[in-house]
Formats: sequence, C-alpha cells, structure tokens
Amino acid sequence: MKTKTLVIIGGGAAGYFCAINAKTQNKSLNVLLLEKSNKVLSKVKVSGGGRCNVTHACFDIDELSKKYPRGERFLKKAFHWFNTNDTINWYKQKGIELKTEPDGRMFPLSNSSQTIVDCLTSTAKELGIDVVLNNEVIDINKKENYFQLTTKSNEKLNADFLCITSGGFSKESQFNWLKNLGHSIENPVPSLFTFNIPKNNITELMGISVENATIKINGSKLYSKGAVLITHWGLSGPAVLKLSAFAARELADANYNFSISVNWLNNYTENNLFTDFPSIKQSFKSQKMSLKNPFGLPSRLWMYLLTLSEIDPNMNWADLPLKKQNALIKNLTAQELKISGKTTFKEEFVTCGGIKLSEVDVNTMQSKIHENLFFAGEILDIDGITGGFNFQAAWTTSWIAAQAISKKLLQ
Repeated sequence: MKTKTLVIIGGGAAGYFCAINAKTQNKSLNVLLLEKSNKVLSKVKVSGGGRCNVTHACFDIDELSKKYPRGERFLKKAFHWFNTNDTINWYKQKGIELKTEPDGRMFPLSNSSQTIVDCLTSTAKELGIDVVLNNEVIDINKKENYFQLTTKSNEKLNADFLCITSGGFSKESQFNWLKNLGHSIENPVPSLFTFNIPKNNITELMGISVENATIKINGSKLYSKGAVLITHWGLSGPAVLKLSAFAARELADANYNFSISVNWLNNYTENNLFTDFPSIKQSFKSQKMSLKNPFGLPSRLWMYLLTLSEIDPNMNWADLPLKKQNALIKNLTAQELKISGKTTFKEEFVTCGGIKLSEVDVNTMQSKIHENLFFAGEILDIDGITGGFNFQAAWTTSWIAAQAISKKLLQ
C-alpha cells in the first residue's frame, strides 16, 4: 500500500501540533512541515514576554468561547473535542506542568517559552517529521486525488492530505494562493492593539495603572472593563486590548480615529456619583482636595483630573463650586479622549480575518470545498483576546484536524 503524505504549511504552534498528533496516531504517515522563514515557532518563543502563555484557566466551554470576538460559535463546538483541560493534559504527558497566574494565564513551570519550543521540536524529531525551512508555497493545485504544491524555488510537491497553518496575514492579497482554491477570505484587520492619544498631556502620567476602569467607544455599544495603563503614547492594558479585539472591524472602518469615554472609578456611574457627591464633600469639607482623594486613584491621576476640571488643588472640599464639581464628576466617570491611531501590542500581533468559517467543517477542520484540505490556527477567521486564548484555538483546531486525517487513513 502506498505511503500517504500529509503536508503542513506553516511551522508555528498549529503546524507543529497538527504534525505531532497526526504522526502519533499513524506512524506510517509521511509528514512534511514547510516553513517559509528560517525559524519555526517564532510566536511561541516571544509570547507572554518569553514565557509562552500556553492557555488560560477557563474550563467552562461557554465562558471560554466568549473570549473570541471572531469564532465564538464555531469554537463552542470545537472545544467539545479539545479544550483547556486537554491542553493541560497533553503537555503533562510530555512532562511539562503548567502553572496558573492570578489573572488566569497559564505558563510552563519553567517560566520559559523554550520549554514549549523544545517539547514540540524534539517530539517532531523523534517521530520522524520532516521540517523544511525557507520553503514558501506560492501555489496549490487540486488534482484528482492529491494536491500539487509549487514552492518559491519552483519545486513541485505532492500531498495526499494538506493542512494549512500559516497564521494570519495583514493584507487580503496575501491570501491569493488560497483564494485560487475557491475559498472566501474575511478581510484581515489588526486586533489586539493599544490606543494612541497624541498631543494630550494625559501621556505625561505614563506608567500609571488603574486596576478597575471601564472604557466605552462613543457612539457604539462596545465597552470593556479591567486594568488600564497610561503610556507615553496613550492607553494600554487588558481593558484596552480586549476592546481593540472586539471592536477591530469598527475601528478599522473609522481609520483608528474615534473617541472613548473612560470611567476611572469601578464603583460609580456618572449618575450615582452625582447623587453621592454631597455626602463625600461633607465628609472631607475642611481638607484640601489635593490631599484627600476619596476614590483610591493614583495621586498623580487625581491631581491631573483636578487640573482638567479647573479645580485649585489647594481648595478645601467645602469650597468646591457646583460647576467644577460637575466637571470633576464627568472626568472621573466619563472622561472623553480622542484616539488617533494605534500601536501594535508587543510581539503578540494578531489579525482578525482569514478563511471563512462557514467553509470549514468544525468537527474535522476539513474544507467544505475540497476533500483532504484542512485548516488550523490563525489562518481561520478566529481570534481571541490576550491571555492564552489564541494558542488554545491553535491547539484545538490543529488537534481536530490531526484526528480527522487519522480517521481517513483508517478508512
């Protein structure tokens, strides 16, 4: 019987995971992994500040799937096949224990992404998986019962099974080699980015963080809660990154020029702070406003908000005029900031967009257009918020693809 060949395009997390799981199930399967650059698993290496945020300690499938602005319903089904528990157990079987940080992110005990890189590369080597670097595929032709691939060096390769795990692309034109197979592409736009606020003196407070703030995009229903970090270019932190992900398409359409409202106070809205303000004012009436900040905000932010509200910091609370009181309430609970531009979040560049999910079978990751063509990872129109969710989607989709290929070999 002829040995079957699986070619995987893309040497990242999804590519390696698919290759290893497919080969583990079928030792006779010839597995070839092609990577267009000169190194593999580069995103794994740099993620989580070099520690590799493998997954997130979220074990409820409904909750887990809500962490994906694109792909929520698709992954809700996929996670029934392979989810966070399965990821933890898979690595445990390879001798790698994961630890959970207070915010739910999970890292290897070693605190080094090299642990994950070494695990994947050494397992692939042990299994006899061929990894070829500097080998970019530029064209795919579907023949009667196999795929013919053409590389940049004009080499022709044949594959019985093909799994595309090439990651996300920033331009739609970069998907042309896949469009030629008849697949539709959801236009790619950036996700997970920080907000630029040029020429605003709030940036002088760089380094200040507020643990529980709410950011809302004005003129929309989109908002996010969590920690906000002031940077020398604008705003960052988990709340901003999450909002950038869920609003990725809307913000791209606005060319990254929009306005936000920031509520710096976790326990108040503008209305109920207005109601409570007289009693707050009464409690601290004889104290200087600069010295008594009743909301627990960082002192430099408090001073900035007083100045923004045109309040003399040496004024006593009792002497605060109503007009300036209302300005302070507004700035504490609904400060408006004009955003102009974005900054990519560290090396964890993520795009939304990719292969249309309606063209992929969620139970196998097989193309609905071509039999024996599979997709996994960020090439799909799936992206998660920061915190290990994008890697979890990669492990899940590539594991499902590997299992489906294994079953086909047994048929």
